Amino acid sequence: MLKKYFLALIVVFFVFECHAQQQDWQTYYEASGMIATPRYAETMRYIERLDSVSAAISTGSFGKSAQGRDLRYVVYDIEGFNTPAQIRKAGRVILLVQACIHPGESEGKDAMLMLLRDQVVSHAYDSLFTQVSLVFIPIFNVDGHERFGAFNRINQNGPVEMGWRTTAQNLNLNRDYLKADSPEMQAWLGLFNTWNPDFFVDTHTTDGADYQYVMTYAMEISGNMEKGLTEWQKNAFIPSWEKRMRQAGFPVFPYVSFRQWHNPRSGLVSWVGSPMLSQGYTALRNRPGLLLETHMLKPYQLRVEATKEAVLLTLKILSEQKNQLEKAINQADEFTASKAFREQSFTTKYTIDMTDSVMVAFDGVAYKHEKSDLTGGELFTYDNSHPETFDLALFDKVLPEKQIQLPEAYVIPVEWTRAIEKVKLHGIRFFELTDTLTIPVQCYRFTNIDWKKNPYEGRHQVSKYAYTMEEKQVTYQAGSIVVPTGQALARVLAHLLEPDGDGSLLEWGFFDAVFEQKEYAESYVMEPLARQMLDSIPALREQFEAKLAEDPGFAKSSWAQLNWFYRLTPWWDQKYMVYPIGRITQKAVYKEVLMKQPVR
Repeated sequence: MLKKYFLALIVVFFVFECHAQQQDWQTYYEASGMIATPRYAETMRYIERLDSVSAAISTGSFGKSAQGRDLRYVVYDIEGFNTPAQIRKAGRVILLVQACIHPGESEGKDAMLMLLRDQVVSHAYDSLFTQVSLVFIPIFNVDGHERFGAFNRINQNGPVEMGWRTTAQNLNLNRDYLKADSPEMQAWLGLFNTWNPDFFVDTHTTDGADYQYVMTYAMEISGNMEKGLTEWQKNAFIPSWEKRMRQAGFPVFPYVSFRQWHNPRSGLVSWVGSPMLSQGYTALRNRPGLLLETHMLKPYQLRVEATKEAVLLTLKILSEQKNQLEKAINQADEFTASKAFREQSFTTKYTIDMTDSVMVAFDGVAYKHEKSDLTGGELFTYDNSHPETFDLALFDKVLPEKQIQLPEAYVIPVEWTRAIEKVKLHGIRFFELTDTLTIPVQCYRFTNIDWKKNPYEGRHQVSKYAYTMEEKQVTYQAGSIVVPTGQALARVLAHLLEPDGDGSLLEWGFFDAVFEQKEYAESYVMEPLARQMLDSIPALREQFEAKLAEDPGFAKSSWAQLNWFYRLTPWWDQKYMVYPIGRITQKAVYKEVLMKQPVR
């Protein structure tokens, strides 16, 4: 009897201990009743606990924020490997999942902490990690995350407190991928270059009109990626992932906007992701990116659950499709580095064909459209208690807006250090000139330039410009860099350095100095010279009079008129309005340069 009593005690104690351990492993989010998200320190403590009990987890820092906080990442590999070389040698693909690039949108952080806990404590997903290893960034924008409060997202239904959208420098990291102004993004590029993941997931929450979907998503399938990778996403990943999300109780729809703000019946518009955005940037690197956008009006618990399920199903499909994905990526990298890629037209900007659409079923909700008696503006109010499916026109056909022919290489003069730094940050291959070199290159000469009135992401962007292309001999000093286009990152390179690139360095104002006239002619010097020019060059008077007739501002400004003559003299600055990046277009010239320099 006594033995049975002690045995019962042991069983009760064992059950109690198991229950206690289970309770002990609750995340902050779970312990709150699924309504709160942890701060930075609490998040890192939980990750450190997981790390302390599992050899499969390793953690590291990939840089510092503007305020000096560590940017942390977590690696989960079923064999405990913690370098990309070890993991690739083991035959696994690498999935990078990112949370809190916008810290008010914290679903990814809470979902992934539970996913990692389930795997570490219960080995719930061992089968998913035999072919895939995970790199997880729990909080990308750490400074914005710690600007914590209950009033940071006016449109959003939970959590009870959350972080702020931008960094301490008031920069939106999801506009910074290409220009990489922030220390956080510069560090992220270093992490991406090191790990070179095969698939990327970025977790967000969207604002906007109400509808039935807890989650929408975006992937780059409109033609801005290599054909094989586009087909893999369209035919292998998306149909399978959409079907399984629906079976799991989370039907999804592509991330779209309404043709008219807040008005579902106006139709839907889809677009190509800009390289300043996460999935738009990874597309340039031949890596599929999945943007997850839970809807801000849905309960926080549903949004977290949908995010967790989305990542789990991504893991499952990557495990099943590992070989196909690896093959598609390798072929895309090889093609981008090939002669065939350089010989075709490369699209730097796209536009939506608003004359062509397809009809789709969209699961929305009933809504009213009326005139506000407060502001006089349009007011849309939604009733999510009455779901309604709309047959809507979807405008998703993209057309090339601007195209270029890639050169053999670009040359960046040594003095343009910020442009050189950007090439280095993105991991683009280049070599440095060891001696002064004079070669024939193509150059852009701008004939018109203007800027946006208001700043955007800390810069005044170029709003419009016109240019001509010219061939000229240019001398480059030692330390200038030559950047070949025959590499897997050619798409990134083209968008950075081509003026027409979407989010190019020129567009963001990195070359504004070349648009400043630094020398001027006094009127008492220039007017007699202008009269001599008119007398000695008969055709010049016709050009001058035509300019006076077509440009009222020019006709009213004596300074502009004399400056017009000044630009025709030998004293004019020949570098004014000339883009300093040279394009080596002749193969023979590039080969000659290449033979003289060691390639990095």
